[in-house]
Amino acid sequence: MSNQPIIDHLNEILKHEWTGVAQYAQAGFIVEGVWREVYAEKFLDDAKESFGHAQLIGDKIVALGGVPVATRNEIKQSRDLSEVLEFSLAFESKAVEMYSKAIEMAEGDRALVVFLEDILKEEQEGVDEYTKLLRQTAGSAAGTTSTAKTG
Repeated sequence: MSNQPIIDHLNEILKHEWTGVAQYAQAGFIVEGVWREVYAEKFLDDAKESFGHAQLIGDKIVALGGVPVATRNEIKQSRDLSEVLEFSLAFESKAVEMYSKAIEMAEGDRALVVFLEDILKEEQEGVDEYTKLLRQTAGSAAGTTSTAKTG
């Protein structure tokens, strides 16, 4: 069985992770205003997570007999925090899609499936977190006070 199809797909994932390193780091650099203190570190932490995933995937590509790519896709950037959060949700959602496809391709190689599932779990946590950050519900706005009565 040739490893080339899974190596090719893992290289697409690697490009995506390299994009995440740059995109999240850039977001951490340029976020300004009252939310900088909250989001700058979060975006930089997400860049570190993407780098960690890139390391894992690059090592796996080599283990499978391939050569890891050293390129990335175009990053999306904005000074508008809501837009950056939307970009982040789209990025994490794409990662979930890519890892899910890799798991399907790896069927029959239990160790590779488990390896990919571990990363998929973290990517899904990213989708969940950005979904919650973007959700606008009563009381989610800064400075909103509770209407609950105490007695």
